[in-house]
Amino acid sequence: MSRRRGFDRAFGFCLLFVLLFNYCLVANGSPAQSGHTLSDLHWHPATATWYGSPEGDGSDGGACGYGSLVDVKPLRARVGAVSPVLFKNGEGCGACFKVRCTDRSICSRRAVTIIVTDECPGGYCANGRTHFDLSGAAFGRMAVTGEGGQLRNRGELPVVFRRTPCKYPGKNMAFHVNEGSTDYWLSLLVEFEDGDGDVGSMHIREASSTEWLAMNHVWGATWCIVRGPLKGPFSVKLTTLTTGRTLSARDVIPRNWSPKATYTSRLNFFS
Repeated sequence: MSRRRGFDRAFGFCLLFVLLFNYCLVANGSPAQSGHTLSDLHWHPATATWYGSPEGDGSDGGACGYGSLVDVKPLRARVGAVSPVLFKNGEGCGACFKVRCTDRSICSRRAVTIIVTDECPGGYCANGRTHFDLSGAAFGRMAVTGEGGQLRNRGELPVVFRRTPCKYPGKNMAFHVNEGSTDYWLSLLVEFEDGDGDVGSMHIREASSTEWLAMNHVWGATWCIVRGPLKGPFSVKLTTLTTGRTLSARDVIPRNWSPKATYTSRLNFFS
């Protein structure tokens, strides 16, 4: 199945930088409708497949832009590609779901928790279907004990799913400054947002200002602002897409910030 990968390296190419610069000027950063919510405890029907190695972690990067984070805990083996109806042009990135197989002949009653890190736009995920493409490890965990291999041999499975809060014990929210960022074009990627997991809007505030400047959603979990010269340190305010909760990290990005660096806040929604 083809899917968009390797976006984490895209900022290194000059042409793409120019395209994103122009797009950032006009992108709409306003929240969209969230669809399935955390308060909805009902299970909804869908289908699921798996990709990668049979016992592997699945995605290699992915369309959300998390890059190598998908290969290490707490994301490791919990990654999932979802169809466009859940991906929401990237605004669904970071959301967490419980997925459970419904075939009682081989599936346990146990649900697996996955984090949206990728999109599967075609194949099983086309035509408005609600579909999950899971890592081999996550897919196999839905089976009764010892039958993970047999379950993977089934290919596509009927499943049920529902939203669930994201939990990153011991982790605070972090902001990765994307490659290519400058004093006039700043691009941030949100990491380890617990609770809703998704982002509806982002703002930054310069140290010498009381004004919150709106950032625009570009793709995946990436947001940007074109303005300048921007002077750090920067505070970042994030509002979730699903419930509209807000968190402000004061001066989280220092005055001497640099592209490709990650800056961790002292906060998270469950802290």
